[in-house]
Amino acid sequence: MMTLLSRLLAFSVRHRFLVVALTLAAGALGAYNFTRLPIDAVPDITNVQVQINTQVQALSPVEVERRVTFPVEHAMGGLPRVEEVRSLSRYGLSQVTVVFEDGTDIYWARQLVAERLAAARESLPEGLGAPQLGPIATGLGEIYMWTVEAAPDARRPDGAPYDLTDLRTLQDWVVRPQLRTVQGVTEVNSIGGHERLYQIAPDPAKLVGYGLSFRDVLDAVAANNANAGGGYIEHRGEQYLIRTTGLVRGEDDLRGIVVGHHGGAPIRVEDVAEVGVGRELRTGAATEDGEEAVIGTAIMLLGENSRAVSRRVDEQMAAINRSLPPGVSVKTIYDRTYLVEATLSTVRSSLLEGAALVVAVLFLLLGNFRAALIAALAIPFSMLIAVTGMVEGQISGNLMSLGAIDFGLIVDGSVIIVENCVRRFAEEQRRLGRTLTQGERVALAYEASQEVRKATIFGEIIIAIVYLPILTLTGIEGKMFRPMAQTVVLALAGATILSMTFIPALVALLLTGKVSERESAAFGRLKRGYERALRWALANRSAVLGAAGLALAASGIVAARLGSEFAPKLSEGALAIQPARIPSIGLTTSVAMQAQIERVLKARFPDEIEHVFARTGTAEVATDPMGPNVSDTYLMLRPRSGWTKASTQEELAEAIEEVLREVPGQSYEFSQPIELRFNELISGVRSDVAVKIFGDDLDVMLREARRVGAILAATPGAADVRVEQVTGLPVLTIDVDRAAVARYGLNVADVQAVVETAIGGVSAGEVVEGDRRFDIVV
Repeated sequence: MMTLLSRLLAFSVRHRFLVVALTLAAGALGAYNFTRLPIDAVPDITNVQVQINTQVQALSPVEVERRVTFPVEHAMGGLPRVEEVRSLSRYGLSQVTVVFEDGTDIYWARQLVAERLAAARESLPEGLGAPQLGPIATGLGEIYMWTVEAAPDARRPDGAPYDLTDLRTLQDWVVRPQLRTVQGVTEVNSIGGHERLYQIAPDPAKLVGYGLSFRDVLDAVAANNANAGGGYIEHRGEQYLIRTTGLVRGEDDLRGIVVGHHGGAPIRVEDVAEVGVGRELRTGAATEDGEEAVIGTAIMLLGENSRAVSRRVDEQMAAINRSLPPGVSVKTIYDRTYLVEATLSTVRSSLLEGAALVVAVLFLLLGNFRAALIAALAIPFSMLIAVTGMVEGQISGNLMSLGAIDFGLIVDGSVIIVENCVRRFAEEQRRLGRTLTQGERVALAYEASQEVRKATIFGEIIIAIVYLPILTLTGIEGKMFRPMAQTVVLALAGATILSMTFIPALVALLLTGKVSERESAAFGRLKRGYERALRWALANRSAVLGAAGLALAASGIVAARLGSEFAPKLSEGALAIQPARIPSIGLTTSVAMQAQIERVLKARFPDEIEHVFARTGTAEVATDPMGPNVSDTYLMLRPRSGWTKASTQEELAEAIEEVLREVPGQSYEFSQPIELRFNELISGVRSDVAVKIFGDDLDVMLREARRVGAILAATPGAADVRVEQVTGLPVLTIDVDRAAVARYGLNVADVQAVVETAIGGVSAGEVVEGDRRFDIVV
């Protein structure tokens, strides 16, 4: 190995111009790759998982679990590389999450799940929603959020003001389609407002009077809302396509549909029902600054660069605003770019400060500015080489991986070589009494580098070996810390290569003229002081060793009392609060209580909170399913320099919690947006620590959960301990009297169909308006 290094050194100083050119090319490649490097604030620790969401309207959670969740979950059994299958059943939604082993290709995993779903659909009841795979995203996927807002004086074409239904329609049919075309966006989610539909509300008394039923209305609407084709005919040498038009175009067409006949006269829908534009039953709502709102979320595709995708979404927003009606606009309320830029700014300032300190120290040590500059050039080129390795190795850049690079370690080998070259150049000049020729510099640069090549190589290898255990980590800890170790090792590898090639070549090229080995006055004083201290320590060995032992013991005592964290908590510049209310609360009341929280926070913390928004319940794409009693509240914070009620984010959270105690009927959990999403995706809960209890009897499990919760609440350091509420939702059960049904010549399905239609509503088709489609619900 030493022979190869000697040949490499000889080649580098002999072909110094080529080596410098190749190094510059490697730096240019690194600069280009930096634009391709996926950068985010934190490492993505989400496991490999596939979500299966099934929208099941009008069924209770018990029926959802029994008729939908169990068959889907059972179908996932036996899939290769599966670690865990968990499920959640709520009103209107079944969600099954399949977690695969780390390293599994997500597209292969989704293909396996899709194949099993095709078979599972046969066992699902007819008339229910079809299972759909969730978006290809991770806990870092929600990168951009916005609201669709209308100015107070904005008016629709008919002169009426815009309401939440209009804003939701614009979100679904104007904003969402345009954002789905943005590169790197896998899904656009919507929550808030009301989905527009055409509602037919039959009058039961009129139906009975005409001898009709709900089914007659449904069948009539379905039979009068379709286009059909008739092939083609040829006439006078031309071909004419045949089509019949029968699609419903609006409320008037619906009113005129004939349901039946009575006494020879047609009975139309308008004779037995009210027809109008209505609102679909919703499972979620959104609020902003104390008012209901319509919120959209752009979800990033797995593996994309969050900063680049956020910028593309932001650019597309400008085009979307131009396409919206006058007075209506989209307003950004969350942009991951801000957090990423803040992270990069922190890393950038730390790296620049570190580089400046390294150059200053090198100048003090070497006493030669050119020599200090040559050694310091190893820093940027090592970084750029590491960036190229990160891109090729698909290693993400974040605060931990980029911030872990120590310039002192990177520049160590170059300093050894440059310092030895300066010393040898100065000695040779003093011996010859003249400056060195080009050939002498080249030969001496090779000899000086050759003398210290072992120290340089072994020093870098020893440092790299320290990081090898980190590279063996698996699971969450591996995803958290492996990128850091990989980045450091790549930077060290680049620094080692440069110290054997680029640095000797630069020394031979740039270290010309008179070279002197001198030290600054300040460094000389430090050196003399150290020599005196060293002589005293050697003369008083017992006292020094005793003091060191006492210091070690004292440090051990102090260290034992220190707390420990799995990883340092990154301040995201935002807080996430999750209020939980009683399970029986209605969505309307829950939204009102959430709006009260937002108004209180805005009024009490005007200098700390820029704006507040929340999602209550479940959005259209159920990436984060919640009941109507739970809200995810996001507090976007102002710059800390303007805060008046707290100096740190932790103090602000405590102050907010104290204020929220004045709002009754709710309990709270505090977190941060990304942290909250990570916890939920990884373990299915939204807390740092969770205890899951398994069993068959829900009452027994709930009793044991409360006992565990009491123990956890008494644990020192535990805060916001909460037992999940899985009971208490009121259910009105209609038991069908089979004997009575039989006497009237009916069956159970007839009664259930009436209940489903009369209370929940049943879809009877769609009204197509251009590129927009709206359900017809009876």
